[in-house]
Amino acid sequence: MKGVTTPPAPPPVDVVLPCLNEAEALPWVLARIPPGWRALVVDNGSTDGSADIARALGAHVVDEPRRGFGAACHAGLAAATADIVCFCDCDASLDPSLLIPFVRQVRSGEADLVLGRRRPEGRSAWPAHARAGNLALARLLRRRTGLRLHDLGPLRAARRESLLALGLTDRRSGYPLQMVVRAADAGWRIAEHDVPYLPRTGASKVTGTWLGTWQAVRDMSRVLAEPTPSLPAAPGGTPR
Repeated sequence: MKGVTTPPAPPPVDVVLPCLNEAEALPWVLARIPPGWRALVVDNGSTDGSADIARALGAHVVDEPRRGFGAACHAGLAAATADIVCFCDCDASLDPSLLIPFVRQVRSGEADLVLGRRRPEGRSAWPAHARAGNLALARLLRRRTGLRLHDLGPLRAARRESLLALGLTDRRSGYPLQMVVRAADAGWRIAEHDVPYLPRTGASKVTGTWLGTWQAVRDMSRVLAEPTPSLPAAPGGTPR
C-alpha cells in the first residue's frame, strides 16, 4: 500500500560482543563478522572511545553502564532481534567468522547450544592459571550435569527466545556457566567445536591475573551451587 513503510527484516544472526576498552581490537573483530550478520557491541563503560569506533565501523552499539561480563552479555541478548544469537569476546582472541558452522548446526536442529573449545595458539594465549581454573570448572560442571565438556569459553550460538527462557540472572563472570548449566537442566543438546585461541589484544579484565581467575571461579562455583529452577522444554523437546 502506498505510504506504508515496511519495517526492515531482522538480521539472520546477531553477534553479541561485550566490550570494555577494546579500541585496539575492535577493527580486527568487526572485520570478521560474517556478511549479513549484525554486530552488537555492548559498551560496558569504556573510556578509550570503543563505542565511537564501533559505530564508525558499522556496528550497533548498546550501552550497559552496570559493570560485569554477564551484564554486558545479557544487555546484548535483550537488544538482539535475530532468531539466532552468538556471543564472542571483543579482544581479538577469537575470530567471529568461526561461528558460521555453529549457526549452521543450531539452524539445522542438530544442537541447541554450540560452544567453542579453545585451542591456544602460542603459550601466551591462555595463561596457566586461567587454564587451570577452566579445567576445574569443567570437572565441577560434569559432576553437576553429566556434561563432558572441555571448555566453558565465550564463543557460542543458540536461539534467542530459548536463551531468554532460561531466565539467566548472573551478571558477573558466572553468566557463561549459568547458561550452560540451565541449558543442560532443560535438556538441551549441547555441542562443542575446537577453535583457535589467539593472544588477546590488551589486558584481560577477568582472568589476566591469579586474583581475577579466583574471582571468576568463585562466581562460577556459586552458579554450580544454585538449585535447579523450573525451566521450559528444550527447543523442540520436552520439559525436564
